[in-house]
Amino acid sequence: MDFGLVLQTDPPAWSVVDRMRRAERLGFSHGWTFDSCVLWQEPFVIHSQILAATERLVVGPMVTNPATRDWTVTASTFATLNDMFGPRTVCGIGRGDSAVRVTGGRPTTLATLEQAMRVIKELAEGREVQLHGTPVRLPWVRDGRLPVWMGAYGPKALELVGRQADGFILQLADPYLTRWMVDHVREAARDAGRDPASITVCVAAPAYVGDDLDHAREQCRWFGGMVGNHVADLVARYGDAAAAVPTALTDYIRGREGYDYSHHGRADNPSTEFVPDEIVDRFCLLGPVQAHVAKLRELRDAGVDQFAIYAMHDALDSTVDAYGDAVIPAMS
Repeated sequence: MDFGLVLQTDPPAWSVVDRMRRAERLGFSHGWTFDSCVLWQEPFVIHSQILAATERLVVGPMVTNPATRDWTVTASTFATLNDMFGPRTVCGIGRGDSAVRVTGGRPTTLATLEQAMRVIKELAEGREVQLHGTPVRLPWVRDGRLPVWMGAYGPKALELVGRQADGFILQLADPYLTRWMVDHVREAARDAGRDPASITVCVAAPAYVGDDLDHAREQCRWFGGMVGNHVADLVARYGDAAAAVPTALTDYIRGREGYDYSHHGRADNPSTEFVPDEIVDRFCLLGPVQAHVAKLRELRDAGVDQFAIYAMHDALDSTVDAYGDAVIPAMS
């Protein structure tokens, strides 16, 4: 199993670069950042510095979206980074959450996301696409390579992952839900004539190493609120019928009354009081090292290729160190 580190691009940007450099030394293979340019600093500028400061780390956004950046700009950015540092980027992408909602926008449709993923990948890898009836190609790209990993929860989004994406990003670490969603992605891949094993599965969730579970839960409860934004969209689309989406995912948002994006991804987010301890325990990895290893083995058995740590809490560095010293070696 590979391991990634997910950071917000809070200033000073150099602290993000330093932590990513340290993560590489500790055995992490991927460095991810949020992409929400109003709430945090511009990630792709920082990505260039992370790539310059590391040797092997693969870098990308978790996740960008088709709305806030022109698709040709996104493709050119990835292609430029790969030309400068080798093929060490990955395009994590979804319909959009904080990046679009914080400015009054809405997530894009899956049809738009599908088109955007195709255009970005084709251009970044040097092939021609049709945009608004005009043939477009990046003529300077040579031997381009850009894996596109899509974030998804609902049935239609999971089908799109299986049909088109190179990887699947699932932002929760519940083994039951992970297996349910991975099975849907693999079934969609088979229906599309693709090899299901060719799709990389990445689970991203907070990890907090320590013995004080009550404190760890309070530090990670924000994650249930963040996931709840996407779950609310699913309930609005499908209802809460288990036939479409498992109630193990949807039931907990019944008490959700709204969400304040000014606290997005923060341990002190006041919009997460509706998230029960059970959800924090299911969605996150908490407790001593042995508990993390046991849950990671469950996730690996469910088809997970990479676990990416959301490190937004008061034990960021000690948790990353614990993973480098004990968890990653145990999972090798």
